[in-house]
Amino acid sequence: MKLGINLSFAIKRWVEPPVWARIVRETLGLNLVQFTYDLLDPWWPESVRRTLTAQVRSAASEWDLEIESAFSGLANYCFDGLLHPDKAGREASLEWWKRAFDVAAEVGAKASGGPLGGMSVSDYSDPERRERRYLDLLDAVAELSEAAKAAGLERLQVECTPLAREIPYTVQQSQKFLKDLEGRCAVSVKLLVDIGHALYQPLYGPGARMPEWLNGLGHSIGAFHLQNTDFQSDSHWGWPDSRGLFDVAQFAHGVKTAGLQDVPAFIEIIYPFELADDLALRNITSTAVHCRREFAQEVVNQP
Repeated sequence: MKLGINLSFAIKRWVEPPVWARIVRETLGLNLVQFTYDLLDPWWPESVRRTLTAQVRSAASEWDLEIESAFSGLANYCFDGLLHPDKAGREASLEWWKRAFDVAAEVGAKASGGPLGGMSVSDYSDPERRERRYLDLLDAVAELSEAAKAAGLERLQVECTPLAREIPYTVQQSQKFLKDLEGRCAVSVKLLVDIGHALYQPLYGPGARMPEWLNGLGHSIGAFHLQNTDFQSDSHWGWPDSRGLFDVAQFAHGVKTAGLQDVPAFIEIIYPFELADDLALRNITSTAVHCRREFAQEVVNQP
Protein backbone atom coordinates (compact mmCIF):
# COMPACT_ATOMS: atom_id res chain seq x y z
CA MET A 1 0.00 0.00 0.00
CA LYS A 2 1.43 3.36 -1.08
CA LEU A 3 0.91 6.19 1.38
CA GLY A 4 2.01 9.76 0.79
CA ILE A 5 1.04 13.29 1.68
CA ASN A 6 -0.31 16.29 -0.17
CA LEU A 7 1.52 19.43 0.95
CA SER A 8 -1.75 21.21 1.74
CA PHE A 9 -0.84 21.00 5.45
CA ALA A 10 2.18 23.25 4.81
CA ILE A 11 0.56 26.21 3.07
CA LYS A 12 1.03 29.61 4.78
CA ARG A 13 3.20 27.90 7.42
CA TRP A 14 6.09 25.71 6.29
CA VAL A 15 6.46 27.06 2.78
CA GLU A 16 10.26 26.80 2.38
CA PRO A 17 11.11 23.54 0.57
CA PRO A 18 13.86 22.49 3.03
CA VAL A 19 11.41 23.00 5.91
CA TRP A 20 8.44 21.01 4.58
CA ALA A 21 10.76 18.36 3.17
CA ARG A 22 12.31 17.78 6.59
CA ILE A 23 8.88 17.62 8.24
CA VAL A 24 7.60 15.09 5.69
CA ARG A 25 10.62 12.81 6.01
CA GLU A 26 11.78 13.25 9.60
CA THR A 27 8.61 14.09 11.51
CA LEU A 28 5.91 12.32 9.50
CA GLY A 29 8.02 9.38 8.34
CA LEU A 30 6.83 9.58 4.74
CA ASN A 31 8.71 9.84 1.44
CA LEU A 32 5.93 10.11 -1.16
CA VAL A 33 4.73 13.65 -1.88
CA GLN A 34 2.01 15.33 -3.87
CA PHE A 35 3.10 18.91 -4.47
CA THR A 36 0.47 21.67 -4.36
CA TYR A 37 0.36 24.77 -6.52
CA ASP A 38 -0.72 26.65 -3.38
CA LEU A 39 3.02 26.73 -2.64
CA LEU A 40 4.07 27.93 -6.09
CA ASP A 41 1.58 29.71 -8.34
CA PRO A 42 2.07 28.81 -12.02
CA TRP A 43 1.16 32.41 -12.91
CA TRP A 44 4.34 33.72 -11.28
CA PRO A 45 7.07 35.00 -13.64
CA GLU A 46 9.17 32.25 -15.17
CA SER A 47 12.39 33.46 -13.55
CA VAL A 48 10.81 33.29 -10.08
CA ARG A 49 9.21 29.95 -10.85
CA ARG A 50 12.44 28.33 -12.00
CA THR A 51 14.31 29.54 -8.93
CA LEU A 52 11.66 28.08 -6.63
CA THR A 53 11.25 24.79 -8.49
CA ALA A 54 15.01 24.29 -8.27
CA GLN A 55 14.70 24.69 -4.49
CA VAL A 56 11.93 22.07 -4.44
CA ARG A 57 14.01 19.58 -6.42
CA SER A 58 17.03 20.18 -4.20
CA ALA A 59 15.06 19.69 -0.98
CA ALA A 60 13.36 16.57 -2.30
CA SER A 61 16.74 15.12 -3.24
CA GLU A 62 18.31 16.01 0.10
CA TRP A 63 15.52 14.34 2.06
CA ASP A 64 15.04 11.42 -0.37
CA LEU A 65 11.47 12.35 -1.28
CA GLU A 66 9.59 11.31 -4.41
CA ILE A 67 7.34 14.04 -5.81
CA GLU A 68 4.83 11.75 -7.49
CA SER A 69 2.47 14.43 -8.77
CA ALA A 70 1.51 18.10 -8.50
CA PHE A 71 -2.03 19.15 -7.67
CA SER A 72 -4.05 22.32 -8.16
CA GLY A 73 -4.72 23.14 -4.52
CA LEU A 74 -7.15 25.31 -2.63
CA ALA A 75 -6.64 28.66 -4.37
CA ASN A 76 -7.30 27.44 -7.91
CA TYR A 77 -10.43 25.60 -6.78
CA CYS A 78 -12.06 28.96 -6.03
CA PHE A 79 -12.33 29.69 -9.77
CA ASP A 80 -14.67 28.24 -12.40
CA GLY A 81 -11.69 27.07 -14.43
CA LEU A 82 -12.34 25.11 -17.61
CA LEU A 83 -16.11 25.43 -17.08
CA HIS A 84 -16.14 29.21 -16.77
CA PRO A 85 -19.21 30.71 -18.52
CA ASP A 86 -17.05 33.11 -20.53
CA LYS A 87 -14.73 31.82 -23.26
CA ALA A 88 -11.98 34.18 -22.11
CA GLY A 89 -12.21 32.69 -18.62
CA ARG A 90 -11.89 29.17 -20.01
CA GLU A 91 -8.91 30.20 -22.14
CA ALA A 92 -7.22 31.72 -19.09
CA SER A 93 -7.71 28.44 -17.25
CA LEU A 94 -6.17 26.53 -20.15
CA GLU A 95 -3.11 28.75 -19.95
CA TRP A 96 -2.90 28.30 -16.17
CA TRP A 97 -2.90 24.51 -16.55
CA LYS A 98 -0.22 24.60 -19.24
CA ARG A 99 2.00 26.64 -16.93
CA ALA A 100 1.14 24.26 -14.10
CA PHE A 101 2.37 21.31 -16.17
CA ASP A 102 5.68 23.09 -16.65
CA VAL A 103 5.92 23.55 -12.88
CA ALA A 104 5.07 19.88 -12.32
CA ALA A 105 7.82 18.78 -14.66
CA GLU A 106 10.29 21.22 -13.11
CA VAL A 107 9.74 19.80 -9.60
CA GLY A 108 10.15 16.25 -10.93
CA ALA A 109 6.52 15.09 -10.87
CA LYS A 110 5.14 12.48 -13.26
CA ALA A 111 1.55 13.72 -13.23
CA SER A 112 -0.57 16.79 -12.58
CA GLY A 113 -4.22 17.57 -12.15
CA GLY A 114 -7.06 18.54 -9.87
CA PRO A 115 -10.70 19.57 -10.18
CA LEU A 116 -11.35 20.87 -13.68
CA GLY A 117 -13.83 23.61 -12.93
CA GLY A 118 -17.40 24.44 -12.06
CA MET A 119 -20.35 25.69 -14.07
CA SER A 120 -22.22 28.79 -13.10
CA VAL A 121 -25.75 28.28 -11.83
CA SER A 122 -27.07 29.87 -15.04
CA ASP A 123 -25.12 27.55 -17.35
CA TYR A 124 -25.99 24.46 -15.35
CA SER A 125 -29.70 25.38 -15.33
CA ASP A 126 -29.81 25.58 -19.12
CA PRO A 127 -29.64 22.08 -20.71
CA GLU A 128 -28.17 23.37 -23.97
CA ARG A 129 -25.46 25.44 -22.29
CA ARG A 130 -24.75 22.64 -19.85
CA GLU A 131 -24.08 20.23 -22.73
CA ARG A 132 -21.97 22.84 -24.51
CA ARG A 133 -19.81 23.29 -21.41
CA TYR A 134 -19.31 19.52 -21.22
CA LEU A 135 -18.22 19.29 -24.86
CA ASP A 136 -15.92 22.29 -24.37
CA LEU A 137 -14.41 20.49 -21.39
CA LEU A 138 -13.65 17.38 -23.43
CA ASP A 139 -11.90 19.56 -26.02
CA ALA A 140 -9.94 21.33 -23.28
CA VAL A 141 -8.76 18.09 -21.67
CA ALA A 142 -7.65 16.74 -25.04
CA GLU A 143 -5.67 19.94 -25.65
CA LEU A 144 -4.18 19.82 -22.17
CA SER A 145 -3.08 16.23 -22.68
CA GLU A 146 -0.90 17.45 -25.54
CA ALA A 147 0.58 20.12 -23.28
CA ALA A 148 1.19 17.55 -20.55
CA LYS A 149 3.02 15.30 -22.99
CA ALA A 150 5.13 18.20 -24.26
CA ALA A 151 6.08 19.03 -20.66
CA GLY A 152 7.20 15.44 -20.11
CA LEU A 153 4.34 14.29 -17.87
CA GLU A 154 2.93 10.78 -18.04
CA ARG A 155 -0.69 11.38 -17.07
CA LEU A 156 -3.42 13.82 -16.14
CA GLN A 157 -5.23 13.35 -12.84
CA VAL A 158 -8.86 14.54 -12.72
CA GLU A 159 -10.44 14.88 -9.28
CA CYS A 160 -14.06 13.87 -8.76
CA THR A 161 -15.85 16.52 -6.69
CA PRO A 162 -19.10 16.46 -4.64
CA LEU A 163 -20.89 19.17 -6.59
CA ALA A 164 -23.31 18.53 -9.45
CA ARG A 165 -22.13 21.64 -11.33
CA GLU A 166 -18.64 20.18 -11.56
CA ILE A 167 -17.42 17.35 -13.79
CA PRO A 168 -17.16 14.52 -12.95
CA TYR A 169 -19.14 14.16 -9.74
CA THR A 170 -20.59 10.62 -9.84
CA VAL A 171 -19.28 7.17 -10.73
CA GLN A 172 -21.51 7.07 -13.80
CA GLN A 173 -20.48 10.51 -15.01
CA SER A 174 -16.82 9.61 -14.43
CA GLN A 175 -17.23 6.51 -16.58
CA LYS A 176 -18.88 8.52 -19.35
CA PHE A 177 -16.26 11.25 -19.13
CA LEU A 178 -13.40 8.79 -19.60
CA LYS A 179 -15.22 6.97 -22.40
CA ASP A 180 -15.86 10.24 -24.24
CA LEU A 181 -12.13 10.99 -24.04
CA GLU A 182 -11.05 7.66 -25.51
CA GLY A 183 -8.71 8.09 -28.46
CA ARG A 184 -8.43 11.85 -27.95
CA CYS A 185 -5.64 12.24 -25.39
CA ALA A 186 -1.87 12.20 -25.76
CA VAL A 187 -1.30 10.95 -22.19
CA SER A 188 -3.29 8.77 -19.84
CA VAL A 189 -6.20 10.41 -18.00
CA LYS A 190 -6.85 8.98 -14.54
CA LEU A 191 -9.26 9.87 -11.76
CA LEU A 192 -8.44 10.99 -8.25
CA VAL A 193 -11.02 9.93 -5.67
CA ASP A 194 -11.15 11.88 -2.41
CA ILE A 195 -12.96 9.85 0.25
CA GLY A 196 -14.53 12.98 1.72
CA HIS A 197 -16.04 13.77 -1.67
CA ALA A 198 -17.18 10.24 -2.47
CA LEU A 199 -18.95 9.83 0.90
CA TYR A 200 -20.62 13.26 1.04
CA GLN A 201 -24.09 12.27 2.21
CA PRO A 202 -26.01 15.52 1.45
CA LEU A 203 -25.38 14.77 -2.24
CA TYR A 204 -25.06 10.97 -2.46
CA GLY A 205 -27.38 9.99 0.38
CA PRO A 206 -26.87 8.17 3.70
CA GLY A 207 -26.07 4.94 1.85
CA ALA A 208 -22.91 6.33 0.18
CA ARG A 209 -20.12 3.76 0.43
CA MET A 210 -16.60 3.48 -0.99
CA PRO A 211 -17.04 0.09 -2.76
CA GLU A 212 -19.31 1.78 -5.33
CA TRP A 213 -16.40 4.03 -6.33
CA LEU A 214 -13.67 1.41 -5.98
CA ASN A 215 -15.47 -1.25 -7.98
CA GLY A 216 -17.18 1.12 -10.39
CA LEU A 217 -14.02 2.95 -11.43
CA GLY A 218 -11.39 0.29 -10.75
CA HIS A 219 -8.09 0.92 -12.48
CA SER A 220 -9.35 4.24 -13.83
CA ILE A 221 -8.41 5.54 -10.37
CA GLY A 222 -4.89 6.94 -10.32
CA ALA A 223 -4.78 8.20 -6.73
CA PHE A 224 -6.78 8.75 -3.54
CA HIS A 225 -7.01 11.61 -1.10
CA LEU A 226 -7.39 10.67 2.57
CA GLN A 227 -9.11 12.93 5.07
CA ASN A 228 -11.17 12.55 8.21
CA THR A 229 -14.78 13.58 7.77
CA ASP A 230 -18.26 13.45 9.29
CA PHE A 231 -19.72 12.71 5.81
CA GLN A 232 -21.70 15.97 6.02
CA SER A 233 -18.94 18.27 4.74
CA ASP A 234 -15.76 18.19 2.72
CA SER A 235 -14.00 18.34 6.05
CA HIS A 236 -10.29 17.63 5.45
CA TRP A 237 -9.75 17.01 9.17
CA GLY A 238 -6.92 14.95 10.56
CA TRP A 239 -6.70 12.30 13.26
CA PRO A 240 -7.65 12.37 16.04
CA ASP A 241 -10.71 14.55 15.65
CA SER A 242 -13.84 13.90 17.71
CA ARG A 243 -16.02 14.99 14.79
CA GLY A 244 -14.51 12.56 12.29
CA LEU A 245 -16.02 9.17 11.47
CA PHE A 246 -13.87 7.80 8.64
CA ASP A 247 -12.38 4.32 9.19
CA VAL A 248 -8.99 4.21 7.46
CA ALA A 249 -8.43 0.50 8.10
CA GLN A 250 -11.77 -0.39 6.54
CA PHE A 251 -10.91 1.74 3.52
CA ALA A 252 -7.54 -0.02 3.18
CA HIS A 253 -9.34 -3.36 3.17
CA GLY A 254 -11.68 -2.12 0.44
CA VAL A 255 -8.75 -0.91 -1.66
CA LYS A 256 -7.09 -4.32 -1.41
CA THR A 257 -10.32 -6.15 -2.20
CA ALA A 258 -10.74 -4.02 -5.33
CA GLY A 259 -7.17 -4.87 -6.41
CA LEU A 260 -6.05 -1.24 -6.14
CA GLN A 261 -3.30 -1.67 -3.57
CA ASP A 262 -0.74 -0.11 -5.94
CA VAL A 263 -2.73 3.13 -6.23
CA PRO A 264 -1.16 5.82 -4.01
CA ALA A 265 -3.21 7.46 -1.28
CA PHE A 266 -2.23 10.98 -0.26
CA ILE A 267 -3.20 12.44 3.10
CA GLU A 268 -4.82 15.81 2.36
CA ILE A 269 -5.47 17.87 5.46
CA ILE A 270 -6.38 21.56 5.26
CA TYR A 271 -6.02 23.47 8.52
CA PRO A 272 -7.65 26.81 9.33
CA PHE A 273 -5.05 29.48 8.68
CA GLU A 274 -5.62 30.90 12.15
CA LEU A 275 -4.93 27.59 13.92
CA ALA A 276 -1.81 27.73 16.10
CA ASP A 277 1.19 26.34 14.24
CA ASP A 278 2.14 23.91 17.00
CA LEU A 279 -1.38 22.45 17.02
CA ALA A 280 -1.30 21.98 13.25
CA LEU A 281 2.09 20.26 13.45
CA ARG A 282 0.94 18.03 16.28
CA ASN A 283 -2.17 17.01 14.37
CA ILE A 284 -0.47 16.34 11.04
CA THR A 285 2.05 14.20 12.93
CA SER A 286 -0.64 12.13 14.66
CA THR A 287 -2.51 11.92 11.35
CA ALA A 288 0.52 10.48 9.58
CA VAL A 289 1.06 7.95 12.37
CA HIS A 290 -2.60 6.90 12.22
CA CYS A 291 -2.62 6.47 8.45
CA ARG A 292 0.73 4.67 8.40
CA ARG A 293 -0.68 2.17 10.89
CA GLU A 294 -4.18 1.80 9.49
CA PHE A 295 -3.64 2.23 5.75
CA ALA A 296 -0.03 1.23 5.10
CA GLN A 297 -0.12 -1.27 7.99
CA GLU A 298 3.23 -0.16 9.31
CA VAL A 299 4.45 -0.78 12.83
CA VAL A 300 5.04 2.75 14.07
CA ASN A 301 6.67 3.23 17.45
CA GLN A 302 5.16 6.61 18.18
CA PRO A 303 2.35 7.56 20.57
